[in-house]
Amino acid sequence: MKGKGTKTLIVLLIILILVAGGVMAYKIIKDKKGETEEVSENQNEEILTAEVKEKQVQIFKGDERPIAVMIDNHSDAWPQAGLNQTYLVYEIIVEGGETRLMALFKGANLDKIGPIRSSRHYFLDYAMENDAIYTHFGWSPQAQKDISSFRINNINGITESEKTFWRVRDKSSPHNAVSSTEELLNVAKAKGYKTTSTKESVLNYVVDEVNLEEGQEAKKVTIPFSTLQKVRYEYDEENKVYKRYARNKAQTDWDTGDAVTTKNIIITFCNNYTLNDSENKGRQGLNNTGTFNGYYITNGKAIKIKCIKEARNLQTKYQDLQGNEINVNDGNTWISICPTNANVQIEGMSQ
Repeated sequence: MKGKGTKTLIVLLIILILVAGGVMAYKIIKDKKGETEEVSENQNEEILTAEVKEKQVQIFKGDERPIAVMIDNHSDAWPQAGLNQTYLVYEIIVEGGETRLMALFKGANLDKIGPIRSSRHYFLDYAMENDAIYTHFGWSPQAQKDISSFRINNINGITESEKTFWRVRDKSSPHNAVSSTEELLNVAKAKGYKTTSTKESVLNYVVDEVNLEEGQEAKKVTIPFSTLQKVRYEYDEENKVYKRYARNKAQTDWDTGDAVTTKNIIITFCNNYTLNDSENKGRQGLNNTGTFNGYYITNGKAIKIKCIKEARNLQTKYQDLQGNEINVNDGNTWISICPTNANVQIEGMSQ
């Protein structure tokens, strides 16, 4: 009887060991399966995140507040630095038939921007509609007045240190003042300006390619702002961008030597006029509130549009002739605001 009991006990122990081993093996397999599923889920999440990111507009992303910088466009200021890193550039006529540029940067990190020049009051309208920190080196009397009236968050290089704005030696004054995004942001923070913004883009950028199938051929675009300043854009078929020329000279980057290019061109026709100010320097005003004719040009095609600005501090609406907001390709844009009588030429392939 004793031997029989011992055998039974041994059998029970073996069964218990087998059951325990089975439970342990099941748990190990389950854990490994869980780990595999977790890795797989993480990988799927990374793939989905990458796909979502790929489908997001890249030229206007993040919550960094734009910085608008007045760029000297006199021929002695060429070449300029930073224009290829903008998301938006406005070109508008100033005194003497010259044009000046206002370059907008968002989330950029640039060691040199410029040459930086003085403010003109109508550029403030476009700084406001982009909720940008407005940067300039001096100002006209009207600009000084309007910066105060509209409480523009501005940075005036004349009143800042040589650490923030400095003059380079390879250009002559007044065409040689430059700064960097880091220095401008440091000044903005010191002045208590907000450096983030939730304001939506002025332009309706989309990720799907806009080809303007019904538009006219636009391989070469010529914009005569004045008898002095004539700008030309030529389409680069391979890279799907427009190369910029001014006064028959190719525009290049100051440091890299790369061609200055843009994905999109917008033309707005509205008249400028000469101001009767105390300094009598022929400075200009701009009739830019209302509805104006224009063009949207991208990927070698152009369509006619309407440009609607209801007030100086309100965003411009860009619509097709049916009243729909235009879709704009994800890429940088140059907005040319030129006189109504400018003989703009939009052409197909060169003969």
